[in-house]
Amino acid sequence: MGQLRPHPDQLQQHLAREDEMERIIEARVAVRAERQAFQWRIRLILIETLMMGMLVAVAGFSLHQPWAQVIRSAIIVAGACFASGGVLILASGATGWLVSRIRRWRRA
Repeated sequence: MGQLRPHPDQLQQHLAREDEMERIIEARVAVRAERQAFQWRIRLILIETLMMGMLVAVAGFSLHQPWAQVIRSAIIVAGACFASGGVLILASGATGWLVSRIRRWRRA
């Protein structure tokens, strides 16, 4: 059988470029996924901060504590929660970076 030739009006496909295009797309998807993962971590920390602050405030008001003390305590707890969440994000990022460096070092 003879080789089929595309119609002259049909778009020519270059298979060698498909591999390059696939690498570009995968790189873009990886960057986007990494950015979205960071945004979700920040959202989770903000939600956790809000919940802990509100929990302390509701508990303080339900126990009939002075409102200034309740607000101050809620702010302190929320700040500590936000700070610890930030430290956890930094620690997980540093650990991931360190593991990737060790893997590259072992391959070389």
